Amino acid sequence: MEFLNSTYLGNTVGAWLAAALTTALTLLLLRLARRLVIRRFTAVAAQTANRLDDLVTLLVAKTKPLILVVLAIYAGSRPLRMPDGVATILERTAMIALLVQIAIWASHAITFVITRAMEPRLKDDAAGATTIRFLGFLGRLSVWVVIFLAVLDNLGYNITTLITGLGIGGVAVALAVQNILGDLFASLSIMLDKPFVIGDFIVVDGLSGTVEHIGLKTTRLRSLSGEQLVFANADLLKSRIHNYKRMRERRVVFSIGVTYDTPPEKLAGIPAMIREVIEARELTRFDRAHFCAFGDSALSFEVVYYVLDPDYNLYMDIQQAINLELVRRFAAEGIEFAFPTRTLHVHQVVPAAAGG
Repeated sequence: MEFLNSTYLGNTVGAWLAAALTTALTLLLLRLARRLVIRRFTAVAAQTANRLDDLVTLLVAKTKPLILVVLAIYAGSRPLRMPDGVATILERTAMIALLVQIAIWASHAITFVITRAMEPRLKDDAAGATTIRFLGFLGRLSVWVVIFLAVLDNLGYNITTLITGLGIGGVAVALAVQNILGDLFASLSIMLDKPFVIGDFIVVDGLSGTVEHIGLKTTRLRSLSGEQLVFANADLLKSRIHNYKRMRERRVVFSIGVTYDTPPEKLAGIPAMIREVIEARELTRFDRAHFCAFGDSALSFEVVYYVLDPDYNLYMDIQQAINLELVRRFAAEGIEFAFPTRTLHVHQVVPAAAGG
């Protein structure tokens, strides 16, 4: 008993043993509780479709053992009499450990929610998935910034002055990297407004290609000739973008010309003939066909129709079929297609007789 009552570093040996026992029991209870919660909620999650069970299981599993040790040591040291400096260090260490654990929980919770939100979008909406992933990154970054400021405040730093300094420094940095920030915010605008998504075929300032990647600074296209086109996001949004992937139907305008010796009655029947040929094709909608002009070497007809599908290959197949059928019908009616011709009239001049 005398040994237990002996003093060591300001506390009796019995107090030190009680503190060690309290630390061990606290750590044991925390680890046991962690294991029981994981086992219980894992069993429940396997039997239900409720994602809250999965989230609780994930967060408990992400509780760091080292942080539990720090908290257990703090709990065991509470009854001990210690110098103010040591007590303050233990208290601040425990608070920092708790804040870090909260940040870990919040970060994994955001990742969990983001992952579940992305699952139905990965196949159908690649840009939506990119938007959610980017917002998740901003959310996790915000959590760690707040925790970092809370840690500094716990350590005794004046974070008001720090935030003010960061604000002034942030303005200076923003001015220095305004082009990068412009591309970053343009990227966010693309992700939220979705003028195009990955897989769309777009034309920008005469350059065309399929969107392969939408990044924080650049967007990359794969051109028809195979090379990769890279656009800064800010420059991209300032341009006129033609998104052919979102075309619902394709308007087709073409002209044909017939020779000037075509009889008037056959000229009058050409628009109806063209209409009949176009309407005989599937996925087309006839608009108009008119005798529109007297050309240099042809009587010109302008034709407009719609292909009710944006696919370019389908449009070319339909146009080819229409052209072939018009050739057959015109040949059957004795109507000749015109081609550039020029008539040269030669007038012979007889020279006057000598001395006449």
